[in-house]
Amino acid sequence: MTRPLTFVFNGGPGSSSVWLHMGLVGPRVVDPGTPEEPATPPFHLIDNEHTLLRETDLVVIDAMSTGYSRVVDGHDPAEWHGWSKDVELVSELIRLWVTRYGRWGSPLYLLGESYGTVRAVSVAQRLQDTFSMYLNGIVLVSSVLDFGTQDFDDLNWDSACIGFLPTYAAIAHYHGYNSDRSLEDVLAEAEEFADGPYRQALAAGRRLDPADRAQVVATLSQLTGLDITYIERADLRIEHMRFCTELLRNKGKVVGRIDGRYTGAIPKRTDEIAGSDPTGDDTGAAFVHGFQHYLRSELGVTTESTYTLGLPLYKNWNYHEFQGRPVNVTDKLERILRAQKGLHVRVEYAHYDLATPYFAARDTINHLKIDDHAFDRIEEVFFDTGHMPYLGCREQEADGIAAFIRRTARHDAPHRDGHDDSGSTD
Repeated sequence: MTRPLTFVFNGGPGSSSVWLHMGLVGPRVVDPGTPEEPATPPFHLIDNEHTLLRETDLVVIDAMSTGYSRVVDGHDPAEWHGWSKDVELVSELIRLWVTRYGRWGSPLYLLGESYGTVRAVSVAQRLQDTFSMYLNGIVLVSSVLDFGTQDFDDLNWDSACIGFLPTYAAIAHYHGYNSDRSLEDVLAEAEEFADGPYRQALAAGRRLDPADRAQVVATLSQLTGLDITYIERADLRIEHMRFCTELLRNKGKVVGRIDGRYTGAIPKRTDEIAGSDPTGDDTGAAFVHGFQHYLRSELGVTTESTYTLGLPLYKNWNYHEFQGRPVNVTDKLERILRAQKGLHVRVEYAHYDLATPYFAARDTINHLKIDDHAFDRIEEVFFDTGHMPYLGCREQEADGIAAFIRRTARHDAPHRDGHDDSGSTD
């Protein structure tokens, strides 16, 4: 069979893949409402006229201990809760599926979101090096290949502050700051400021001239909506979780880290960090209810096992291979792009995403050690949404991925500066 085949997974680590399944790729999807009016019970499913099944067969994978995935009796699930064992497990699943169902002749794709982008490029390298299995394409949704770009715990967190700044500006704009300007104009200023005066100011430290510091503080306040005294108290360095609670503190609200368009009540106006993300509060139940209804009422699944939406496995995820340094798998992406001349990559960014900020993620892509021909096989797309672009742009995102699969299955993908029919491509 030569019909394309796509393996789909979310990330976490510890997230099931119900989000991509019931939010983007499947024939039936949930109706989550909007950030201003989230869906409430009873939740509803709708037909997905933009399902990826139009272009590709789909295999949706729930990582170990998520969804319905469990170890057999007598084994410890924690054995699989780590980077290398997760990659081994998913790679072997793909090899077995392709072999068992005779799909070695199909164009093959991986579609991963968030930590699923780490998984995708790592699995792609293992498939290549262990099984000589090459791919036609990889879709990286809300990419974070270098954890060092968002390391606010490091003593020198300047690069994270720079990478997050344009997203702060986007979220502030969404909630009414700089409302007399377009989002494009605000982002252009924020990106130029982050790469120029802000980067220089943070690098200068105590050498920064007081007048220059005052100008930097004023610009930060204007872009982010945060009070000047707070920015001074933070020594110009705005941490993302505290941004979520600080932006709308005077209104008693917190904004979402996963999607900054969502808001929720903050328990106490003195809280530094909110106890939960309003994005999950406003969307999670709709996805679980919708999926459970879909399984039982439409597909006839009868299992009474618990479907695990997600677990905080990220807290103890085993990264021993990266001991002493941030997790960084950009070398995996470089390796497969050099080796596989027919491999194409689609990278999707979102402006209101504080989990994997677009400016930092794009900087990672722009510093790949590959030649121009390999860069020509990377396309970048931007959405005015959050970490899950399909919350608001499902049709555009799905149509763009479908077009990407059509092109790359025939090896006629556009250059990086081309355009497709989803969002904006740069």
